[in-house]
Amino acid sequence: MKKIFILRNKNVVDYACDYLRSLEINDVKPKKVVIDELTRTGEQNAKFHAMLSNVAKQKKWMNRELTPIQWKTLFISAHATATNQGADIVAGLENEYVNIRESSAQMSVARMNSLIEYVNAWCVMNDIKMSEI
Repeated sequence: MKKIFILRNKNVVDYACDYLRSLEINDVKPKKVVIDELTRTGEQNAKFHAMLSNVAKQKKWMNRELTPIQWKTLFISAHATATNQGADIVAGLENEYVNIRESSAQMSVARMNSLIEYVNAWCVMNDIKMSEI
């Protein structure tokens, strides 16, 4: 059985430790424990994609209309650069240029908040009006 604990406070940590101590471990049924940051929430994802749609409807980039997914690529790349993670540009399979960027689906809650704040600031500086998100 899969057991997940969201370690938000000491009580949950204590409960998780008690649970781990209660497990019977043997070579036949080994267990795995992984401690990791939570990834973005559904609410963050919905907000981010709504923001991208607003930008796509109101702004051109280099005289081109872009889709929300194209804007997503631009924002994630820009955010990585702005937060000192840089860009990883490689030659693609057909000798095109590709930015091997981080995945928003794998971003922590904190990292996604930072990206949303970055997009929001960019929108303010570029007179993008946000519909209700």
